[in-house]
Amino acid sequence: MRSSLPKVLHPVCGRPMVAWPVLAAREAGADRVAVIVSPDRDLTPGLPPDTETVIQPEADGTGGAVRAAHDIVRESETVVVLSGDHPLITADIIRGLLETHRAGGAAATVMTVELEDPGAYGRIVRDESGDIERIVETKDPSQVPPEELAIKEINTGTYAFAGEPLVAALDQLTNDNSAGEYYLGDVLPIFRADGLRVIAHTASDPNVNLGVNNRADLAVVTAEARRKILEGHMLSGVTIVDPASTWIDADVEIAADATIEPGTALRGATSIGADSIVGPNTTLTDTKVGAGSRILHSYAVEAEVGDECEVGPFAYLRPGTKLERGAKAGTFVEIKNSQVGEGAKVPHLAYVGDAEVGAGANIGAGSITANYDGFSKHRTKIGDRARIGVNTSLVAPVTVGDDAYTGAGAVIRKDLPEGSLGVSRGEQRNIQGYAERKRKEREAAEGSGE
Repeated sequence: MRSSLPKVLHPVCGRPMVAWPVLAAREAGADRVAVIVSPDRDLTPGLPPDTETVIQPEADGTGGAVRAAHDIVRESETVVVLSGDHPLITADIIRGLLETHRAGGAAATVMTVELEDPGAYGRIVRDESGDIERIVETKDPSQVPPEELAIKEINTGTYAFAGEPLVAALDQLTNDNSAGEYYLGDVLPIFRADGLRVIAHTASDPNVNLGVNNRADLAVVTAEARRKILEGHMLSGVTIVDPASTWIDADVEIAADATIEPGTALRGATSIGADSIVGPNTTLTDTKVGAGSRILHSYAVEAEVGDECEVGPFAYLRPGTKLERGAKAGTFVEIKNSQVGEGAKVPHLAYVGDAEVGAGANIGAGSITANYDGFSKHRTKIGDRARIGVNTSLVAPVTVGDDAYTGAGAVIRKDLPEGSLGVSRGEQRNIQGYAERKRKEREAAEGSGE
C-alpha cells in the first residue's frame, strides 16, 4: 500500500476494510470474532467494539495465523476463516457457506469461485466424487503441473471447519514449501487421510474473491462496494438520480422516497428522512436530516437538520448546529454550535456561532454573532420572532429579547429588552478632499521608498 496506515485500516466506503468481514460474521450469527494481528500493527481503531484480537508472532502464512488462535479454535464447534483484506464478503455469503458445510456433513468446506484468469490463486483439485482432494498453491508456477495450472476453480481463502479436527490438523502442518510458510489449505489432505469429508461451496459472486494488496485494488473494491450500497438504497425506495456521481458510505441510512441528486457525498453516520432532497453537489458527514427537507449545494458536519428545513445553496453547517422544524440556513450562511428555532430564518450572507435563535426569528444579511473575544467563546441568545437588521454585529455574550429589532448596521453590546429596537449609529460626517489627501500620502510614501 506504500502507506504508514496498516492495509486493513484503509477505508472502504467510510468503514475500515477489516470491519467489513467482522460485521458480516456477526450478522451471520458468529458468537465470537477474533482478528489475527501482527505484533507491530495496532488494528484497534478499525475494529468494531468487542472484537477479540490474537497476535501472530511472525508472518508465517495463513496456517500460522489460524494456529495463533489455537485456543479459540479448540473452544469452538464451527470455525469460519475470513480474510481481513476481502471486504466484499457479506452475511448472506457466510450463511450460504455454513448451509453447505452443515448439509454436507463436512469437516471442512472451502469457498471457491471460477475465474477465466485464475492467476496466482490456489487451484481446487477435486476427486472423482466431486469432493476436494487438495489445494495447489501456485506462487511458483514452475513447480505446478500444467494440467493443474489450467484449472479455473480457485480458493477464495474463506473456509468453514469443524473445530476439533482443525485443532489436530493444525498441529501437523509443515512449512516444507518454496515460501517457507504454513498454508491453511494443507490441513485438507490431513482431514482426508483421517477419513473426513472436504467439500466446496462455489460462490455465485466472484467479487467475494476481490482482495486488496495496493491502492489500485482498493479503488476497484471500493467501486464495487459503492455500487452495492447504492443499489441497496434504490431497491429500498430511494431515488438516486445519477449513481455514477453519488458517494454513500456503508453506515448511511436513507428513508424511502428521499432523493439524492448528482454530485452528493453522504459520509459516516449520516441519516436522511423521507421525502427529503439532498444535492446536487452536497456533502453531509455524520449529519441527521429530517423528513421533507431540502439541502442544496451545501456542506454539513455533525449537524442536525429538522423536518421541512431549507439549507443552501452554499451553506456551511459546522458541528453542533441544530435546525428545528421549518428553519432556513440560506445562501452563504455559516452556522456553528448553534440552535436555530422552529421556522427561524438565516436567509443569506450571515455567520451564527455559539448562539440560540428563537422560533420565528429572522437574521438579516451580513449579520454576525461576534462570539470570540480573543480568549474565550461566548454565547448569543436571540428571542422568538426577533428581527436582526442587515449588517448587525451581536457582540457576545448578549441577549436579544422576544419580538425585539435591531437597526441596520447596529453593533449590539448590551442586552436588548423584549419588543425594543436596538440602534448604534451616529451622525454621518462627510470629509471633503479625503481622496486627494490619501493620494498625496501614497505618492510621498512611494517617493521615499517606504
